[in-house]
Amino acid sequence: MSNEPKPSDLAPRPPGLTFPTDFPIKVMGRRVDEFAQAIVEVVQAHAPDFDPSTLEMRTSKDGNYLSVTATIRATSREQLDELYRALTSHPLVKVVL
Repeated sequence: MSNEPKPSDLAPRPPGLTFPTDFPIKVMGRRVDEFAQAIVEVVQAHAPDFDPSTLEMRTSKDGNYLSVTATIRATSREQLDELYRALTSHPLVKVVL
């Protein structure tokens, strides 16, 4: 067995994120009155400059679920990881993309 790198190891990898960058985060949950406000509060705890008026909302076809998209000015991978952890652990959140 050779220790030479395989051609796939030599292929250029796609570049990672360059910070700061605008980064959309889509969050879905049951359509309840407090959902959007709860998401805004979590997002602002990790991205204090997030403007809640820019939150995009869409109701599911049957009206049972709500998706919100918050576009933040991400400053680091750590910030995004912490925000994703906070959102995925929130009891009103079903999915974070």
